[in-house]
Amino acid sequence: MSKVKLRLLVLAATLLLLGLSEGLHSRTSMGIGPGYKDPGVRTGDAGAGGSLPGLTPKEEMFFQAGLVEFEEAEGVGDGLGPRFNLDSCGGCHIQPATGGTSPAMNPQVAVASAFGAKNKVPSFIKLEGPIREARFQYKFDGSRDGGVHSLFVISGRVDDSGNAAGCTAVQEDFEKQVAFNNIIFRIPTPTFGVGLIEQIPDQTIINNMNTNASTKLLFGIFGRPNRSGNDGTITRFGWKAQNKSLQIFSGEAYNVEMGITNEEFQQERDENSTCQFATVPNTVVPTEVPPGSPDADFSSAVTKFSFFMRFLAPPMPSTTDPGGPDSISRGRQIFANVGCALCHTPKLKTGPLATVGALRDQDVNLFSDLLVHNMGPGLADDIVQGVARGDEFRTAPLWGLGKRIFFLHDGRTNDLVQAILAHSSGGNFQFGPSEANAVIGRFKSLGDTDKQHLLNFLRSL
Repeated sequence: MSKVKLRLLVLAATLLLLGLSEGLHSRTSMGIGPGYKDPGVRTGDAGAGGSLPGLTPKEEMFFQAGLVEFEEAEGVGDGLGPRFNLDSCGGCHIQPATGGTSPAMNPQVAVASAFGAKNKVPSFIKLEGPIREARFQYKFDGSRDGGVHSLFVISGRVDDSGNAAGCTAVQEDFEKQVAFNNIIFRIPTPTFGVGLIEQIPDQTIINNMNTNASTKLLFGIFGRPNRSGNDGTITRFGWKAQNKSLQIFSGEAYNVEMGITNEEFQQERDENSTCQFATVPNTVVPTEVPPGSPDADFSSAVTKFSFFMRFLAPPMPSTTDPGGPDSISRGRQIFANVGCALCHTPKLKTGPLATVGALRDQDVNLFSDLLVHNMGPGLADDIVQGVARGDEFRTAPLWGLGKRIFFLHDGRTNDLVQAILAHSSGGNFQFGPSEANAVIGRFKSLGDTDKQHLLNFLRSL
């Protein structure tokens, strides 16, 4: 029996056992009603952006050096381009503090024509929309693509660091890809607490995967780890858990998002000779620094990025209950009862052997199992990364959700209710049904008051 057929049978059995009927189409059963709503982005202190407690003075120094590098805008003379999505890490990862996710106002609109560049702003980039990167599913010969296609080129740009007026790179025709429905989008993932995620042992992830196995089978949940094609260990960063470490994640982002080559990714993505204004790789570990320089000065920009993220504290949940007494605690219990916690595991733990003491034997309240799950055709992007298929995504960590503006991998909604409902979709000829269908069915069957408690809890994270 195929995996898709097994999932369909399990889902059908689950719906019968739970007494849920897809034939019910009232506003309440569809998850839409006047009695509950997304409380919206939580106000008040960011609750994020600082360093981990317990760092040594030297580790704190590396964190601060990484923060400066993370926020720095790059220019032509630094190696920006020839193709890029934005000119700084901090520009993408800024909500609600440096290291977060997409802000409310998209800086990509301004950077398209900054310093004399002549880029057109693609139709899917909006001033009040999320920061996005674009990937094409297929090449025109029918073979798979899947890679990032940078939105802008440096041609015509003259900034404080360099002159790209002679660059002949031409911006890609994204509207053609939109017309052919051959384009998908990704928004920045928040990086708060990722150093803790990096230190969760593989065996802890596997043990959690095997916990509550019979219940997960009943609900039709079949999550699995994505793995490195080289050493076979579990990868855990990115929308499809495609990256293994923060060092790799940093080097790849520097090259893909800003076009800056580095010691991890040394070749230019566009080797147009008219557009090269820095030696390659553009950034490396310095071989000479002034005597008495801080230790951090002996690190490359990529290493500083990874140190910043590794030492970045997790987001703090809210202690203020917007829904009245006990709403958050009631919502937490409903979260578990409905089945959300079967994938969004509230807590994992780092191992005892982490080199950095502040990362050793720590609870990680991430609300994720770090596995990839089949999310059905409604969310499928048809991009294959590692062992993750076109309909599989990593369970997004929910810590910090209260401060997020845009949801899902492509930022398609800023409404938490719509994000929840989008987890559910039936199978089609290409993709099986979502593993979340039974859970979303239980969410829909809740009364309005319980739905609101659940939403209040999620916005408290």
